[in-house]
Amino acid sequence: MSVPYESSGRTAQKSRTRQALLAAARELLLAGLSPKVEDAAEHAGISRTTAYRYFPSQRSLLLAAQPTIAPETLLPADAPTDLRGRLDALMTAFTDYNFTWEPQLRTALRLSLEPGADRPVLRRGRAIGWIAQALTPLRETRPDLDVERLATAIRSATGIETLIWLVDIAGYTREEAAATVRATARALLDAALTGAAEAGVASDRRRGRRSA
Repeated sequence: MSVPYESSGRTAQKSRTRQALLAAARELLLAGLSPKVEDAAEHAGISRTTAYRYFPSQRSLLLAAQPTIAPETLLPADAPTDLRGRLDALMTAFTDYNFTWEPQLRTALRLSLEPGADRPVLRRGRAIGWIAQALTPLRETRPDLDVERLATAIRSATGIETLIWLVDIAGYTREEAAATVRATARALLDAALTGAAEAGVASDRRRGRRSA
């Protein structure tokens, strides 16, 4: 979010300065660092005094350096039409997205765990919408299923948090971690389908006993 300093006078130049600081911060994040405002300023060749006019704290800088793209979907244009194929395609793209933005997302995760952190720090819930879109066929074929609830369950087990654990703690390669979250997403989908089907059979049996 722009601060008042950027809202008046030479706004085009100020915008370029802001973007230069953000670009510097992202480069430092990619290098595995957690840059302070003065680090980004030095990397961008901008004075510390000027940098602090744009970002008064490290937190404000790191939050602004988070992923700036927000596509409506991560499904490729040629996404499969079958449900499991769509989910596989989405999870492949979602994992690629997470690894592409990994340094920024790791920083966002750390910030979100700080005392008093606000909920929108990490991902702003976009991933649940992406997953729900991949599951769209269920809305017609299985109206008894709660698509948003299933999408939330899949997100909880396949996001950047899971990938970090698999890579850092379990020692998986990124390829192995990606395969694991795809398999997890499929398993959750299959469990939801099977569970709903079994619930439907049990309900039919109860109705049958009542009418006998």
